[in-house]
Amino acid sequence: MTTSTSKQTTIAKEVSLTGVGLHTGAEVTLTFKPAPANHGYKFVRVDLDDQPIVEADANYVVDTQRGTNLDKNGVKIQTSEHVLAALVGMEVDNCILELNSSEPPIMDGSSKFFVEAIEKAGIVILEEFREEYVVTEVITYKDEESGSEIILMPSDEYKVTTMVDFGTKILGTQNASLERLSDFKTEISDSRTFSFLHEIEMLLEHGLIKGGDLNNAIVYVDKELSPNTMDKLRKAFGKESISVKPNGILDNLTLHHANEAARHKLLDVIGDLALIGTRIRGKIIANKPGHHVNTQFAKKLAKQIKLELRNKVPKVDLYAKPVKDVNQIMEMLPHRPPFLFVDKIIELSSNHVIGLKNVTMNEPFFVGHFPGAPVMPGVLIVEAMAQTGGILALSTVPDPENYLTFFMKINNVKFKQQVNPGDTLVFSLELITPIRRGIVHMKGNAFVGDKLVTEAELMAQIVKTKNL
Repeated sequence: MTTSTSKQTTIAKEVSLTGVGLHTGAEVTLTFKPAPANHGYKFVRVDLDDQPIVEADANYVVDTQRGTNLDKNGVKIQTSEHVLAALVGMEVDNCILELNSSEPPIMDGSSKFFVEAIEKAGIVILEEFREEYVVTEVITYKDEESGSEIILMPSDEYKVTTMVDFGTKILGTQNASLERLSDFKTEISDSRTFSFLHEIEMLLEHGLIKGGDLNNAIVYVDKELSPNTMDKLRKAFGKESISVKPNGILDNLTLHHANEAARHKLLDVIGDLALIGTRIRGKIIANKPGHHVNTQFAKKLAKQIKLELRNKVPKVDLYAKPVKDVNQIMEMLPHRPPFLFVDKIIELSSNHVIGLKNVTMNEPFFVGHFPGAPVMPGVLIVEAMAQTGGILALSTVPDPENYLTFFMKINNVKFKQQVNPGDTLVFSLELITPIRRGIVHMKGNAFVGDKLVTEAELMAQIVKTKNL
């Protein structure tokens, strides 16, 4: 995970859509509402007592037979993928999704109407920075039974390619690609869900697709239409007559794209991977994707991200020319030996800093801590971390030599490993919130090699010396 240079977003005002659920046939209203930073996507069932919340989380996926269905403590959300795809595609990071039923309205079977609703509401930029999972190595998931496979590889931005092959002449092999999220609205959002005739027959027999009509699904005819089937379809879709076009689909609608099936599968991938809960900077290649393989991959990646967050070792060249050497550090910080605990700054941006401290036996604190068993005091590790963070804080003012930084609060401090003579401490700090009125709130980690030795949340204030 890394803190992006871009900031989080939400919608400017609430907006609602009303339609029917594809499988329930019930009329439902979906309301998009603004949400604060770091909220993510959360569904709220306003039709139930206490209005329970179901987070858009891959761990709540319970069924993928006819869409991606979530269940948290018995509270269900059905076919969540088209709504979530619209939010991701429009680069909205935080949103409350109120539903008065278990299933969002199917609309036309795409994300088009959800995108239009988001545009109508407007998008606002929040103060907090985005977190992104930057892909540094290839990650794969394959379902051996179906042959479906998802590959995630490094890329400079989020990209998705889907390849579909259902082994039928009528659909054939199709590919679709999205090179940048800004193209989602025009290239992907209007691609409608599709089904094969034999699947439609099965769903009708089981009393499903009650909200279906021939305007919210493309039906590929992969078998001969018998008079009995024709009669069922006419009744189900309220049509006087039904026929098959030369391109093998039922005759109610015209394809928006020649490869609309592959584009809709791409839409589904984006919606399902929203359940990871984190923006991705990498390229997805999905071969024969489906909700099952999509959500299994989402679970795998979410677990990996959580594991990496626990031990996020900065990948830096310790021998590269520093951004600031010790003399430049002393030009900014008032600290001096023996109470200067930062030797150089390796990286520095508007929201993060990485610094280094070489721990030697010459450190004066080793004389008494402890004789015969030298260990760097934990409070000094935190102090060194804070001094590194001070460089980040003071880099925001034009005359840092005229400022001091003072601790206000330290939370969630954990010491995991000893630091001994000969160790090289690497400190990595990121802003939790933007600096306001001189208040700096940071998350800091200290590493020796690939081991996390100390972590803490630090709050400090930068104060001009003339105000003291």
